[in-house]
Amino acid sequence: MLRLAAFAVTSALAAPAALAAAGPPLPPLSSLPVTRLLNGGQPDRLTIVVSGTGNPLADGEYLLECEPVGGNHPEAEQACARLGEFAKAGKDPFAADNRRQLCTMQDGGPATAHVTGTWQGHKVDTTFRRKNGCEISRWNDLEPVLPPARA
Repeated sequence: MLRLAAFAVTSALAAPAALAAAGPPLPPLSSLPVTRLLNGGQPDRLTIVVSGTGNPLADGEYLLECEPVGGNHPEAEQACARLGEFAKAGKDPFAADNRRQLCTMQDGGPATAHVTGTWQGHKVDTTFRRKNGCEISRWNDLEPVLPPARA
């Protein structure tokens, strides 16, 4: 009995030392960003090429990385937050809208945005235009990932 008690005390004293030697503790699984878990630990990474917005400061090529936020996108924090809203809602803002729907025949201008990369572990390769009401709405819904465009 005495031998068992000595073993228990020795084990209890050795456990913290063994844990300290193993390095810093890993964060709990629940604290890791969901996106990073879904795509193998890689951040969301999108290249956005914008032209014809009517705003020379908005036209150009941008890199947007989320979790952690990075790249040269002028509104990276807000853009990543917007993409996070889509993820929480289970919506893919880059999916083509295949529903048959009536769209107003209004011209939103010549702006285009080509988006490639990965988001939520899925490849992205899509183009946004503003040639009718549905496409204008799709563009506006993705702001500030896409810059505001004026007609």
